Amino acid sequence: MRRPRVLTVHAADASRVLRVSCVSIESRRRLMVAVTLPILAIGVLLTLGGCTTMDGRSGSPGANAPIGAAPEAAPTAVGGNLWSSRMEERRQALIQAGAGAGISVARTADNQLKLSVPADASFDIGRSELKPALRPVLDEVSRNLDDTVRVTIVGHTDSSAGDAVNGPLSLDRAEAVREYLVHHGVRRGRLLVEGRGGRQPVASNATEAGRAANRRIEIFLSQPAS
Repeated sequence: MRRPRVLTVHAADASRVLRVSCVSIESRRRLMVAVTLPILAIGVLLTLGGCTTMDGRSGSPGANAPIGAAPEAAPTAVGGNLWSSRMEERRQALIQAGAGAGISVARTADNQLKLSVPADASFDIGRSELKPALRPVLDEVSRNLDDTVRVTIVGHTDSSAGDAVNGPLSLDRAEAVREYLVHHGVRRGRLLVEGRGGRQPVASNATEAGRAANRRIEIFLSQPAS
């Protein structure tokens, strides 16, 4: 009967095995630290991004805006003029003020706010005194008008009476609009008036409808970009 073989481990061998084991454990520990630290750092950054600042405001962009409110659009500059949110608000207000009076309100290609007012709704034939129908629109033009906004008033007629009559009449009507705005607080130096008679028709003067379209007052509001 053979005796069981006894495994003999020398002290030097045992020490070498122990050192290898310790190195393996240390390597695993360093690997875990190398993987864990970036993950923790990302978590800290994400947490800070959603936190509030010391004064109670959120650190994320737009957090102070009311819930459901769209951010205000930055003014756009075209043709040397700015179009801001306030100009757009005025356009909407003028549309409401001129509703039912046949007044056209539009934003032009060069960022001017243009009102085209039928002269027949604003003046009697051959006269330059304002009719009451135009006053609510002019009141809205003058209301809280920014100091940087310029106003240009242009009078137009049809071609039926000739330049000798149409030129002065178109200018008188533009000046009547200017005087109304000055009386309601708009500084005279901000107002430019022109009378172009029948030189710039928008329709044919061969028909009554065309002549009526050509008889008009145009008001331009513009805010220079510089």
